[in-house]
Amino acid sequence: MDITPESLTEKNFILLDKLDHKELIPFVQLYMNKRTVASVAFYVINTIMFAVAGFFFTKGYLEDHYGILWGFSQFSLGILFALLLMPLHEFIHVLAYKSQGAINTSYDANLKKFYFMALADKFVANRKEFQIVALAPFTVISFTLLALIPFVNPTWMITVLGTLVIHTAMCSGDFGLLSYFDFHKKQEIVTYDDKESGVSYFYGKPLS
Repeated sequence: MDITPESLTEKNFILLDKLDHKELIPFVQLYMNKRTVASVAFYVINTIMFAVAGFFFTKGYLEDHYGILWGFSQFSLGILFALLLMPLHEFIHVLAYKSQGAINTSYDANLKKFYFMALADKFVANRKEFQIVALAPFTVISFTLLALIPFVNPTWMITVLGTLVIHTAMCSGDFGLLSYFDFHKKQEIVTYDDKESGVSYFYGKPLS
């Protein structure tokens, strides 16, 4: 969005919320508990992913491709792969930010609270731009993993599905922030990060 943070008030935007990055998880939980398109989509997608994984896990076991313990070990390996994908997840966020015009991008992480963030310092993003940024890792990684499924044997399919299930669940932060935009759908919402202060700002104004 071709606008600076300093000129938002001149464009009749009003500060709605300040998100301290250390309080990211409570903020996300708050808006994931709202009934919005983003939150409902997240829970529906996760339910489908768990159901599909459960179906193929059971199918592989009944067809004697693996024992129950081996199946769970392969699924657990998928959990590990999902954790290892987090740097790639954030890198895709950064690429998406750059595709929308952001210049000063960086990363933030808090291992104690287990959150990771891609930041675009002082880049003001509108709803459409933020949707692209938020959904890019989920879309790219999910479709890549789904594309792998026909080419792996039943045992490794469980690992791929485990990775897919856990990565999808770990996208809650992205969907939670999208839910914020959905919850304020009657307003034009923009947001930007202030890396130095560790805060993201949300501004809004009535739709024209």
